Amino acid sequence: MQKLISWLENSFAPKMNKISNMIWVVTIKDSVLQILPFIFLGSIFCCLAIIENYVTLPFSFWTPFGWTMGKVSLLVAFLIPFNYCEKKRYRKQRLIAGLSGVILFLIVVTPIVEEEGAVGFGSSALGAGGMFCAMITGVITGLIMGAFAKFTFFKEDSAIPDFVRQWFDALLPVGIVVVLGWAVVLIMKVNLYNIILSIFMPLQSFLQTWYGFTLFMFITCFIYSMGISSWVLTPVSEPVKLAAIVANLELVAAGTATAAGMNIFTEGLVFCTYMWVGGIGCTLPLVILLLMSKSKELKSLGRACLVPGIFNINEPVIFGCVAWNPYLMIPMWLQGILISLLTWIGTKVIKFAPIPDVQFELWYCPYPISTWINTRSFRAIIFLIISVAVSTLIWYPFFKAYEANELKKEAGEKKAAKE
Repeated sequence: MQKLISWLENSFAPKMNKISNMIWVVTIKDSVLQILPFIFLGSIFCCLAIIENYVTLPFSFWTPFGWTMGKVSLLVAFLIPFNYCEKKRYRKQRLIAGLSGVILFLIVVTPIVEEEGAVGFGSSALGAGGMFCAMITGVITGLIMGAFAKFTFFKEDSAIPDFVRQWFDALLPVGIVVVLGWAVVLIMKVNLYNIILSIFMPLQSFLQTWYGFTLFMFITCFIYSMGISSWVLTPVSEPVKLAAIVANLELVAAGTATAAGMNIFTEGLVFCTYMWVGGIGCTLPLVILLLMSKSKELKSLGRACLVPGIFNINEPVIFGCVAWNPYLMIPMWLQGILISLLTWIGTKVIKFAPIPDVQFELWYCPYPISTWINTRSFRAIIFLIISVAVSTLIWYPFFKAYEANELKKEAGEKKAAKE
């Protein structure tokens, strides 16, 4: 075990940290973080739309849902090149880069036929369905703008004002972005949108299987146990999760939603309904065990972690006792495997617990409140209790071994102090 921990600490973790600090990973991560207010607001409108099932209203909450959640890809198309230029310190080009990213994205998603003979923008393209496309066009735009960031038509001693020079200097990279999109999509008739979707479709399908779902949850817990944020996985996971919940909502709206047909790999199910009570790795049971510990140090840590844990913020407990702790890293990994399998069996196999039929992604909402909002089901609450019980059983033996070790340390320190 010690050899494994040593390899993880000295070889694996440094490489992962390099990946997590790569400019494009950070750029995409930050861009997704910046659209979270729109996603959260869309979640609220989605939940309010439940009222329409019981009361006839003169308006529909699905309309503002479409103008928030339904436009997230458009926002990402702007933010990726904008943030890239910001991080590269090309601040004069950042707004132009963001706007160029929007234009290229709109060019790429233009060939979507809404009805026979009419070409327009589909909500699936501007919303979660176009997220991968927005990332690709954003990266392309960022690379082009970055390549010409120091280019200028003018000499340094030119008398032309700086803002005028910036206008003309931006003509070349913006022109390349627009002409590239125009030539490939509209002249050569290459449907880049469908090509990008077809490339990433196997990934979306894989993560909705029991083995893909379990593997991804394990990887999330695995890297987090080493203090590496799961946000490093954002470029892979976020587009899939957003597209999955939108697909689920469409099935619900059409009246064809079934446990077999609905997607399980969604933000709402993982973070707000069953799995990660207290945060990634289901750490609230561990916090409760810390509170009940005979060790003064562990009990104090439990007190400090309780309130954040109730709101599913688990950085204090992760960095306080889990990260790089051989006693607690293993149960963290097991949470990723066993709780994932339990959730899959409970929702997709025996179909006891319902899959969320609304989009509620306010992950800081305490359980079981968020579970009830997402499902309005007593069976969901029962399954949540079962999931927490299983999680506690996973943590317990490893925690007791860790506690015993800490009690020995405290006893030794107490004895040394007396001497």
